[in-house]
Amino acid sequence: MNLFKTLIAAVVAVAATAPTASALKPKEYPDTLMIPQRAVVVSGDETKGGSLMAILYDTSDLHFTDPSAPRFLFLDRQGKVALGIGGYVKGTVQYDFGGSINDGASFITYDIPVPMNPAQRNQFYGNANHSTIFLQLVGHSDKFGYYQMYIQTNFSGDGATGYGLKLKQAYLKVGYVTVGLANSTFVDGAAGTPTIEDQGPAGEMSRKNILVRYAPRFSDHLSGAIGVEVPQASLTINTPEGTDPTVAKINQRVPDIPAYVQYEWDGGKSHVRLSGLFRDLSYRNLVSGQNSFRAGWAIELSGKIMPTPALSLFYQGAYGQGYGSYLNDLDGHGMDLIQSSVPGKMTAPRLANFELGVRYDFRPNIFMAATYSQARVLRQGTLGGSDYRYGQYLSVSGFWDIVPDLRVGLSYLRGNRANFDRSHGHANSVMGMLQYSF
Repeated sequence: MNLFKTLIAAVVAVAATAPTASALKPKEYPDTLMIPQRAVVVSGDETKGGSLMAILYDTSDLHFTDPSAPRFLFLDRQGKVALGIGGYVKGTVQYDFGGSINDGASFITYDIPVPMNPAQRNQFYGNANHSTIFLQLVGHSDKFGYYQMYIQTNFSGDGATGYGLKLKQAYLKVGYVTVGLANSTFVDGAAGTPTIEDQGPAGEMSRKNILVRYAPRFSDHLSGAIGVEVPQASLTINTPEGTDPTVAKINQRVPDIPAYVQYEWDGGKSHVRLSGLFRDLSYRNLVSGQNSFRAGWAIELSGKIMPTPALSLFYQGAYGQGYGSYLNDLDGHGMDLIQSSVPGKMTAPRLANFELGVRYDFRPNIFMAATYSQARVLRQGTLGGSDYRYGQYLSVSGFWDIVPDLRVGLSYLRGNRANFDRSHGHANSVMGMLQYSF
């Protein structure tokens, strides 16, 4: 907790030492970037706006599953505004054996049956609802500098096996400030290991919030951020006997406050990030008839290192309490607050997670990736023997870009869920992918 307060103080103090925007170091974009051959310029003067193209093709903060640069471009005559339309069509097919998870094309180890369900041992399944479309507008103003507007959707709005339209991101970025629905400031997207399935490793941070974020750059190597984000809390208010009559869920009243400091090198290809998160989680104590609060917090170390141009190493690990909504495996499973042993009171469970991954590029269009990850709940409160203790996730994947924008992949995944009574369940899946980006 003290380390988190120190991190927040460091970001605020460094920002406060810059009395004007000129004291900071804006990210520089080349103004002579050639438009890639893959791009289709629908209208406008393609000889202008090189710096805008550099923003559209900047992938330094993206997760592997995020769509990259748009294929179709609209440019104005002065080179001050560009609109890109892009996305990808992604289809997956899979065969589960030795245990199956009914989560569509996702592989969530929390949902592995314990003990194994004989009726859920095998499955053949296909899905295309993670196909995505996005619009990205970038421009430059003499008064505000660079600005961006971004909207992204996919088709998972009707659940894991449905095809309803779903808004994933919608934000406005002006200079160092981002406002809207976007990846949380506590999420380091570039530190995620490539996988075929979109859920990702059990111990990976993944959270999209409505937020306001200030993310200045202090030099070519040093940057930071602090955010004010709308909280999404998940509470466990059930007991083996039924719903706990002594506590109730209420609206959250205090925003989540994440922050980070990041050092990058090799032109941004490698980085290390120290992040902190503070939460003030609300619930209703029905015994005392009062609203109560518990502190949630987490400290995370994450990053990506490229020792050679062909080798990339990914890592992230965190420890804290009450941050289950930010974890792939625990989001939505009541691990922000759980019942304590005292009627009417709740506690924020202690959590830990990590992910270690590697990618190796054999050729520019052929690469492999592997990752091992865990998410763990440290026992406290009224968690019972049948409750989740930890999940393990292993993935080995190969990818081949047959032609530009057309990618195929093959992956083996193994998951294991362990409960506090030491019972286990496991699942295996072989997944194939065909993806075309536009």
